[in-house]
Amino acid sequence: MPSIGIVAGEVSGDILGADLISAIRKQCPEMQFIGIGGDRMKSAGCDCLYPVEKLSVMGISEVFRHFRELSSVRNSIRGHFLNNRPDVFIGIDAPDFNFPLERILHNAGIKTIHYVSPSIWAWREYRLKSIAKSVNLMLTLFPFEPAYYEKYNIPVRFVGHPLASKINLEPDQGAARGQLGLSEADKIIALMPGSRKSELGKLVEPFLKTALWCNQHAGQLHFVVNLVNEDTREYFEECVRKISPEIHLTTYTGSSLQVMEAADVVLLASGTAALEAMLLKRPMVVAYKVSWLTYQIAKRLIRVPYVSLPNLLAGKQLVPEYLQDDCQPEIMGQAILDWLNNTNSVTKLVDEFTHIHNRIRLDSGELAATAVLDMINARS
Repeated sequence: MPSIGIVAGEVSGDILGADLISAIRKQCPEMQFIGIGGDRMKSAGCDCLYPVEKLSVMGISEVFRHFRELSSVRNSIRGHFLNNRPDVFIGIDAPDFNFPLERILHNAGIKTIHYVSPSIWAWREYRLKSIAKSVNLMLTLFPFEPAYYEKYNIPVRFVGHPLASKINLEPDQGAARGQLGLSEADKIIALMPGSRKSELGKLVEPFLKTALWCNQHAGQLHFVVNLVNEDTREYFEECVRKISPEIHLTTYTGSSLQVMEAADVVLLASGTAALEAMLLKRPMVVAYKVSWLTYQIAKRLIRVPYVSLPNLLAGKQLVPEYLQDDCQPEIMGQAILDWLNNTNSVTKLVDEFTHIHNRIRLDSGELAATAVLDMINARS
C-alpha cells in the first residue's frame, strides 16, 4: 500500500498538512500517512507517532534547551522511516528539524519534499547549497520565493497559500461578531500573542499593558483573544488577573480567524497570524520578542527590512512592526489608535491587502497534492 511520511512542526504546519492529506486522498484514497502532526492531521487520516507539540519551540536558545528531546524524536523518526520506507517524505516547515532528517532520508534513496520555504531570503541564503542535497522538490507558498531556488537548480513549485483560497476576498465582520456573540456597536481589538507558550511568555505582558494604555486614551474598548488550547487559555487568564483585570476582555479557543475578522484592529505576534489578518483585511500592529541571545544573533544576520508577511509581500511597509525593546504599551497602543481613528488609511490598506490576496489565491491543496503524486509516480 502506498505511504507518505510527513512531519509538521507547529500549528500552522498542522493546518497545511491536513489540507495536503485531504487533497492527496481525493486523488489517491488508499494513501497511508505517518509521522508527526497535530489534531487536524490526525483527523485527516495521519498516524502520528508524536504530537506536533514535541517540535513547537522557537528561537536559538529555546532550541538549545530542548536539544536532547528534539534529537531523540528525530532519531526515532529517522529509524522508523529507514526501516519502513515511505514512497515520499514531506517535511512541512520546521526547517531546523526537517532538513537534517530530509538529508538522511534523501541519502538513503527516499524521495523528499519540503513544503514551505524557510526564510532563506531573509538571512539564510547560504543554506541553499545544503537544501539542494536534502530535497527533491521545494513547494513554496509565496511568489517571490522560487527565484532563489532556481539559482541553485533546486526543483521548485509555487503552489500559493491554502488560506488564501479558504478566506473570502471580502470578509464579513458582522457575521463574525454574530458567531462570537459580540456587539456590532463595540470597538473591538483582537490580541493574538502567539500559539507557542514561549511566545506567550514574551508577549502576554506587553499586550495586556497595551490594552490598558488604549483604554486610558480611548475610553472603554472591547478586547478579544484566541488561545490555541485550554492550557494556554488558563495561563493567559491568570496573567489578565495579575496585569489588567479591569479591561473588558473575552477569550476564545479554536476561533482565531473569527476573532480577527470580528475585530477593528489586531495586535499580533509576527507569524502566520499576520498573514491571516491580511487575508481578512484587518488593520494590524505586529510585535515580536525573543530571547536576548536569539535577538543578538538574528539582528546581525537578517538582510530584509521587514519581518511580517504583509510587508514582505508588498515590498514596502503597510503595517507597523515593533520588535524586542520596541514592544512598549505606549508605542503599540498609539499605533492601534491610529488605525481606529483613520478610516482613509484603513481603506487604502484594504485595497493593498486585496491585491496581495489575489496574487497568492491558488488551488494550493490541489497543486501541492499533484506535485507530491507526480514525485511518487516519477521514475527514479
